[in-house]
Amino acid sequence: MGKIFYLMGKSACGKDSIFRMLASDTQLNLKTVTMYTTRPKRSGEEEGREYFFRDEAFLLRKKQEGLVMECRTYETIFGPWSYFTMDDGQIDLSRFNYLMIGTLESYENTKLYFENHGRKALVPVYIEVEDGERLLRAVKREMCEEEPHYAEVCRRFLADGEDFCQENLDRLGIERVFWNRELSVCKEEIKTVVLEKLKESVLY
Repeated sequence: MGKIFYLMGKSACGKDSIFRMLASDTQLNLKTVTMYTTRPKRSGEEEGREYFFRDEAFLLRKKQEGLVMECRTYETIFGPWSYFTMDDGQIDLSRFNYLMIGTLESYENTKLYFENHGRKALVPVYIEVEDGERLLRAVKREMCEEEPHYAEVCRRFLADGEDFCQENLDRLGIERVFWNRELSVCKEEIKTVVLEKLKESVLY
């Protein structure tokens, strides 16, 4: 059975960059899963690459159809934004291994979804950066937006501290932390662990 390597971390920890590096590594050969969101596209984002961008009516309809694997809704200064994963045929664990990205909450709910279907497929990959450096990165990234919203950056920064508290990490059994002090080094450390896990799945 295939595995799902689930990247997560606080905002501006570099997980998007590491995700792209791992996804493009031909030695790993990991398939990706595109999530959905109701938030507007950011500068440089494309439909179906970062997310599938949908409205609240779509989300409600798919919930009613029982196709939403997990969903998180955040009250932002612009109103509620939802991020969700669909059981839409993208995942076939009988044939492939996957790379996904999300929050601690989405990891927990996706893990539960597969366990309820008799599959222990998820492997957590938690990325961390020192808070001061992370805040600087977030502000610099927001400065590149056509209409920067620094209040939302601050909201997310504070919310991440609560979401990724040690108590929640312990509760989900997440012990390994990959410190992103240097992007390429962090990526290689994660790659080593991924290869070890893939080897285990072949042996057992």
